[in-house]
Amino acid sequence: MLQPKRIKHRKVHVGRLQAKTSRGFDLSFGSFGLKVLESSFINSKQIESARRTMTRFIQRGGKIWIRIFPDKPMTAKPPEVGMGGGAGALKEFVAAVPAGRILFEMDGVAEQIAKEAFRLAAFKLPVKTKFIKR
Repeated sequence: MLQPKRIKHRKVHVGRLQAKTSRGFDLSFGSFGLKVLESSFINSKQIESARRTMTRFIQRGGKIWIRIFPDKPMTAKPPEVGMGGGAGALKEFVAAVPAGRILFEMDGVAEQIAKEAFRLAAFKLPVKTKFIKR
């Protein structure tokens, strides 16, 4: 699964999801893409699950680009532990994804195949998505 090789800080503030930047909102590599319609955190397991679903459906034809990377560490306390005592241990890495961001791009396959592959991948993600083409 995707995660950084090393990080500067083990625990970071959660922060807020705001779409102030203009990066990653247009197709850059492929002809088809999967765009997010709402802001959310997407963890590395969800990204990997969606990628595997698409790869299996297109039967290793074409090319898939992953446009997000989970570089934000999230912490969690163990179950049945009382309040206080700090943030808890590192649980997973997430990607903070603002609304309108392109998650995946695809090229080298027919439009109908790409559309169905993205539809199957969207079931694996915790956000609403939309199929776009160049």
